[in-house]
Amino acid sequence: MLSKFRQNSTTQRDARHARPVPSSLLNWLGVLPFFLFIFLFVFLPSFSLVSGSFQDRQGNFTFQNYLDLFSPSILSAYWVTIRISLASAIGGGILGFFMAYAVTLGGLPKGLRNALLTFSGVASNFAGVPLAFAFIATLGRTGMVTVLLKMAGIDLYDRGFSLYSFWGLTLTYLYFQFPLMILIITPALDGLKREWREAAENLGASSWTYWRRVALPVLTPSILGAMILLFGNAFGAYATALSLTGGFINLITILIGSQIKGDVLQNTGLGYALAIGMVIVMAGAILLYYLLRRRSERWLRL
Repeated sequence: MLSKFRQNSTTQRDARHARPVPSSLLNWLGVLPFFLFIFLFVFLPSFSLVSGSFQDRQGNFTFQNYLDLFSPSILSAYWVTIRISLASAIGGGILGFFMAYAVTLGGLPKGLRNALLTFSGVASNFAGVPLAFAFIATLGRTGMVTVLLKMAGIDLYDRGFSLYSFWGLTLTYLYFQFPLMILIITPALDGLKREWREAAENLGASSWTYWRRVALPVLTPSILGAMILLFGNAFGAYATALSLTGGFINLITILIGSQIKGDVLQNTGLGYALAIGMVIVMAGAILLYYLLRRRSERWLRL
């Protein structure tokens, strides 16, 4: 009995002196896969991209790839890509904002809001070959809508419309742009406090005055930040444009693909330099989005 008591006392004493695993260490182990992912798929490819951009076809060091970025054809590709990204970001941002407003503050049934958000979550990720095929089957030269309108006496292509043009590609991009805008701007609209509107109305402000002097100034950073995010989303699109236009439109993403894996125009170093140019544009867009997001969050926390 005495030996058993001593054994229990020794076990309890060892348990008291055992050092527990720090919770901070467990937390770091929890985020270890994240850092591993960042290292393998962000830092290593970025290092390869930068180093490869200073090499010519023979692997020798050169600055020529960056000098070639200022050639007219490459500057034109950047400009066309920026224009399409801006057009789809502005159009998708405006359309998405009004749709989000309708289901959050417009008094529509709650079920419609849930349906729209569910659709937006799916449609914002629907791109590439399936999206291009869907638009070709709908608005192509023999698409369903095109044929129906032609039967009604309206020939879209005779009137100057073409799905395989600048505005046709912009229209295709809108399919995944406005759902993304809905997902981003809905929390900001939900953050508008009812007390702000009640205070404005008590001071004699009309609905238009409230939106012009209170709601829109508060939402402007969120709206602009969301549109910048839409710009970046369209700026990096590749599969949709290639599948729809077949390279007919001179986009920078298509040009990068032709330089890296092309048979005639292959120049891997120039393709890497083009990608670095895209990274710079995207970094500027992300920085603006971050600054605007911080400003909007400060307003919505009040």
